[in-house]
Order: sequence, then C-alpha cells, then structure tokens
Amino acid sequence: MGPFHHHHHHDSESYRHRHHFGRHGFGHRGRGWEGESGERRGGRRRVFDSAEFRLVLLKLIADQPRHGYELIRAIEDLTGGSYVPSPGMVYPTLTMLLDMGHITEAKSEGSRKAFAATDEGVAHLAARKEEVDALFARLVELADLRERTDNAPIRRAMANLRAVLIHRLGREGVETKTLHDAVAIIDEAAQKIERL
Repeated sequence: MGPFHHHHHHDSESYRHRHHFGRHGFGHRGRGWEGESGERRGGRRRVFDSAEFRLVLLKLIADQPRHGYELIRAIEDLTGGSYVPSPGMVYPTLTMLLDMGHITEAKSEGSRKAFAATDEGVAHLAARKEEVDALFARLVELADLRERTDNAPIRRAMANLRAVLIHRLGREGVETKTLHDAVAIIDEAAQKIERL
C-alpha cells in the first residue's frame, strides 16, 4: 500500500484507478498505493468517487442495519483487508445519505448510531443495480489482487531489497553513479516483472 505506487509501471485501469492497499497489504493502514475514497494523499488516486462510495455504503446498510465502524469493517473484510476507508470519509457520507432520505437512524444498543435503509434508499439501489453490482465486483477484485501479491515470498523479497538498499546506499560517500546504477537495476527489474 502506501506502500507501493509506481505510476509508470502499472498501466491497467485497475491499478490506476482502483487499488488502495491498507494495513494488510505492503504497508500500513491508510497508506496504500492508491488513496482512500474521496481522498488524495501524496498523489494517490481514489478507489471510489463520492457517488460510488454512497452506493457502496447504502447497499451494505440495506443488507443489514450497521453503524459507521461496522461499515468500515465490512469493506475491509470484503477486500481482504486491502482497502480500509477512513472515518473521515464514511461519516460525512452517512450524513449525506441521511439528508438524501436514503437511510435513517435505527434502534441500536449502546452509544453507536446504527443506520437502516429507507424505502427510498432501497428503490434507489434497485434503479442502480448494475452499477452497484459492478462496485462490489471491484471490491472483490481488490481482495483477489491482495491475495496474489501479498504473499510471504514477495514480502521477503521486498524486505531483502530494502535492506540491501539501506546497507549499500545509506553509507556516506556513495558516488552518484552508484545511486544511478541502483535505480537502473530496480527499473529494469520492474519492467521485466511487468512483461511476465
């Protein structure tokens, strides 16, 4: 996540527009290749635009009443941990859904507010069914991608590369040519992987 965003190595739409890797990916929570829905951090792109994210939350709430934290966990589970929306994205979106009349506060135990879909919200989902299905297919794609890329051998190889770079290039007096040579080797490796 955060962890790896190389704009010139990933040309597919899925890489450029969809993927954010959270705390279960190659880095820490909320610092993925791609930014969280509606957010741009460090040049990363969003997973969903605001309208798409509203549909995702509305569908999850229509499936069963949920509060904000449960929505975050549901999305994290659907993506295998590769995408974790921030509370700063979820709660304003819930407020907007309330204002639109698509959800309402539901009775819940404890201090957390749970939300349920209204008849209007359910009708809105039915009218946008194909789009909703495509959005949830995208969430599944994120989980599939993490499963393919976030495995032990890859983590070991990336950790080894990082350690070598720190050891070899972190010393004082390293020549500029050495730095350029290292960059060229990494770029060449990335290009070879892309062609696999």
